[in-house]
Amino acid sequence: MKATKLVLGIITIIISCFVLFQSCVAGAVNALEDNGESSGSGGAFVAFLMLAGGITMIASRKNTEKGGSIAGIIIFGIAALIGFTSAGSVFKDLIVWAVLCLILAGVNLLAVFRCKKNSDDKEKNE
Repeated sequence: MKATKLVLGIITIIISCFVLFQSCVAGAVNALEDNGESSGSGGAFVAFLMLAGGITMIASRKNTEKGGSIAGIIIFGIAALIGFTSAGSVFKDLIVWAVLCLILAGVNLLAVFRCKKNSDDKEKNE
């Protein structure tokens, strides 16, 4: 699970840079068209939360405790919620990023159960 969390954390950080750029463009289009949508701002929040979640995944990859994975679940869950609720007609890709955040929350949920299993195995061996 260490390598998986490291690779997914790095990929998430890279994707968050792309999402931030894309949301800035969507925000500019929203401002120029004066259409009243907030998908650009929502995309920026999703990008920052994805960055935080990626950093959390990298930082907690070697921990045998569940705290880092639970924090990842919460961060990616909030990012998915914001992504689904603020997707507009200009920034439809925000739904794709929200689904990606749900998948990453699922990976962190899997890591929580793996940490519990590993800690139970260590207690049996002692």
